[in-house]
Amino acid sequence: MKALVLSGGSGTRLRPITHTSAKQLVPVANKPVLFYGLESLADAGITEVGMIVGETAAEIEEAVGDGSKFGLDVTYIPQERPLGLAHAVLIAREFLGDDDFVMYLGDNFVVGGIRTLVEEFRATRPDAQILLTRVPDPRAFGVAELDADGQVIGLEEKPEHPKSDLALVGVYLFTPAIHQAVRAIRPSWRGELEITHAIQRLIDDRADVRSTVIKGYWKDTGNVGDMLEVNRTVLEGVQRRIDGDVDEASETVGRVVVEEGARIAGSRIVGPAVIGAGTVVTGSYVGPFTSIAENCRITDSELEFSIVLRDSSIAGVGRIESSLIGRHVEVTPAAGVPSAHRLVLGDHSKVQIRS
Repeated sequence: MKALVLSGGSGTRLRPITHTSAKQLVPVANKPVLFYGLESLADAGITEVGMIVGETAAEIEEAVGDGSKFGLDVTYIPQERPLGLAHAVLIAREFLGDDDFVMYLGDNFVVGGIRTLVEEFRATRPDAQILLTRVPDPRAFGVAELDADGQVIGLEEKPEHPKSDLALVGVYLFTPAIHQAVRAIRPSWRGELEITHAIQRLIDDRADVRSTVIKGYWKDTGNVGDMLEVNRTVLEGVQRRIDGDVDEASETVGRVVVEEGARIAGSRIVGPAVIGAGTVVTGSYVGPFTSIAENCRITDSELEFSIVLRDSSIAGVGRIESSLIGRHVEVTPAAGVPSAHRLVLGDHSKVQIRS
C-alpha cells in the first residue's frame, strides 16, 4: 500500500504567514504539521509516499528530504497549480500504479494516527473508504449523506445547503478503482477536479464505498484559530523536560519543555508550553498552550495560548494571547507620546487593537 500526500496549495487562509512559508510547515508544538501526518503513515506500515508539491516545492523538499528520517521513501510529484484533489490522483497515476493507497492532506491533523483505519481497509478492501466527522458548519467542507443503514449515498463539495453535518476528513483510502473515476469526471464550478465527484462516480457505478465516522480529534489547520487549537491539543500531551538552563529566579510549573540551549531568566513558565532551542526568555511570563520556536527572544512580556515561529523577538509589549507570530518578527512597544499604533502589515493581515 502506498500513500499520496498533498503538500501544494497556497494557504490563503493563513496569510500573511504563508506568503513566505508553506502552510504544511507551520509548526504545532514546534514541529511542522506535515511531519505529524508522515509519522502517522510510517506508523501504519506505509513506506512508499508520493508527495504532491506546488509553488513551495523547494521548501517542502528541504524539510522532508528523501523521507528516510521518517522511515519513508518519498517521491516528489510536481503540480503546476492546485486543480483539485482528484487532479492530484490523476497526475500521480504512474507513481501509484495498481496499488491501493491512502490520500492524506498534508495540513490535516488526526490525533491517534490512522493505523487502525489502514488495517481495517486492508482486511475488508472496499473500493473506497472515507473518514467523516461531525462539524457545526459543514458548508466549508465536502459533505456526505448517509442512508438509514449508514451507507454513503451522496457527496457534495462545499454545499450551500448541506444534507448532513458529516464533513469529509482529509484522509481517504482507495483501490485502483478510483483511477477510472477521476478520468471520468469534469471540473467543477471552481475549475477543479473534485475528489467528491470521483467518489460519487464510484457510488453511482455501485462500487463499494464505505465510511467511518471518527470520534477522535481532527482539524484542518487552514486558519489561525485551528492552528492554535491543534497546538493546544498537542501540548496537552507533552511530558515535562528541562534540558536548557533555568535560573534560580525563574519558575516552571507543570508540563514545560525547555529545549537544550534555551535560557530562562527571571521568568515564570506555566505549562503545557514548549520553549525551543536557543530561545531566551527574560523577565517574562509564558502561559499555558504556548509554543515558542528556536532562537527567539522574549523580554519583559506576557505570552499565552500562542505560537511564535523561529528567530522572532518580543520585547516590552505587555500581554499577547491567541496569536500566531511568524518568523523573524519584531514586536516592540510604540513611543509613549503621542499615543499611537505603528504597524507594518502584510497582505491579508488581521489586527485587533484595543484603544
